[in-house]
Order: sequence, then structure tokens, then C-alpha cells
Amino acid sequence: MSAAAPTWDPAQYLRHAGHRARPFVDLLAQVPDLPGDHPRIADLGCGPGNVTALLAERWPGAHITGYDNSAEMLDRAHVEHEGPTPGGGRLDFAHADVRTWTPDEPYDLIVSNATLQWVPDHVERFGAWVAGLRPGGTFAFQVPGNFDAPSHRLMRDLAHRHGLTDTLRHDDAVLAPRDYLARLVDLGCTADVWETTYVHLLTGEDPVLDWVKGTGLRPVLTALADEPETRDAFLGEYREALREAYPAGPHGTPFPFRRIFAVAGKGVR
Repeated sequence: MSAAAPTWDPAQYLRHAGHRARPFVDLLAQVPDLPGDHPRIADLGCGPGNVTALLAERWPGAHITGYDNSAEMLDRAHVEHEGPTPGGGRLDFAHADVRTWTPDEPYDLIVSNATLQWVPDHVERFGAWVAGLRPGGTFAFQVPGNFDAPSHRLMRDLAHRHGLTDTLRHDDAVLAPRDYLARLVDLGCTADVWETTYVHLLTGEDPVLDWVKGTGLRPVLTALADEPETRDAFLGEYREALREAYPAGPHGTPFPFRRIFAVAGKGVR
């Protein structure tokens, strides 16, 4: 079965909003101040807009546009986050496909949080995005680096057994940190690239399954939307495997999660 664009469930995604937002906060902490009082910012793959709103807290006078290709996510973002900001800026959202999006005006910051892993050959887009920055602008992104973790290996193994071989990306979904560094420096950027492994303490019943239902498992859930018996069988097997791979402790279930970060500056500030 070939991969189809996954459908997204904003409510499921936001069930772990605090843990998911932490890497974006850590990414923004390394983004330098932007020139001017009213910078132009693009957030590629904004989802339901909850982390896009953090950009308005850092740069209250900015015009910020969150781009996403999910109508469900954009509907949530429009309702909950769109509008003027207290600092005289504006937060809005628009439909766009990150695979083809190209800046149509100069930006001071182009940022992407946990999105580029969904975009095959995303490094080939870096040139156009860096070209769309003003001199002194910044391109910053964060992607998961846990495709060899039990959560993803088990998911891929089960997908293969259920005839969903082409549904999931494999461990080539993202590059190694050193390869991102090389690509960005080749574009004439100064670049800071690093990785961090978070150990999230999740609570509730089958919390790792609940987590991946909002993100990595979406292609499987989409592919099996019209096959409820197969979907339930898959989830049952996956649930048991995750319980063994991520046993609950006395305070919750530890869930290690590696992420890769990059902050690239265009020219000299």
C-alpha cells in the first residue's frame, strides 16, 4: 500500500503539547535578535498554531505567518491564535505545501518545528529559503532524530507485516547533524547544529502509543481509516510491543526522544 498524505487530529496532537513545545522553546533560545521592530517571520508546518504563538511572544511587533497543508490544523490555528498581537504585530495562517513553498517577500526569520522529516529531500529546499532571507536573517529548524528508536522500529516492522511497507518513512527521513551543518555552510551561512535527547516522563495508560497517535502513526491511521478491523489489530499488537519497550515506572513512563536542531545565519549581523 502506498503512502498517502496523513490526516491530522489537532486534539490528539495537543494532548502532549507541553512536551512537544519544549524543543521549539529551546530552538528559539538560540535564535539571535532580529533586525527592526517589525520583522517578517514564516513558520513552516505550523500545525495548530500553539508554538507559532510563541514567536509573537518573542517578537511582539512581528508579522508572523504560519504555513501548513492540513485544513484541520489550520482551522484550529485560525480560531485560537490568529489576529493582532499586543506589540503591534500580526499573527496569521495560510495554506502551503512545504515541499514547494518559496518566499515571495524577504523574511527576517524562517523557522520550522518538527515538520521537515515529512518532506523528502528537504535539504534541497534550503537554498530557496536562505535566498528568501534578508541579509542578517535566520533560518532555524528542529526535527526528530529518533527513527531508530523502539517506537519507530516497532511501527515499521508491524507496518511491513500488515502490508503497509510504503506507508512510513524510514531512517533516511532526516540527516545526521554534521550533514545539516555541511549543507548550511555550503550555502554561505554561519551555522550552529546540535542534538539533544529529552527523556519525557509520560503519564496515563499506554502514553507512548497516545503520543505517536498524534504524529508518527498518522500515516498508518490514515491508510487504515476504512479498515477498522485491521487498524484495531495493528494497534493491539503495537500497544503490547510498546508496553514491553517502554515499561512504566513508579512515576510514569520514561520516553527518550532525540531531536536535531539547526540555526543558520545569512551573512554577518
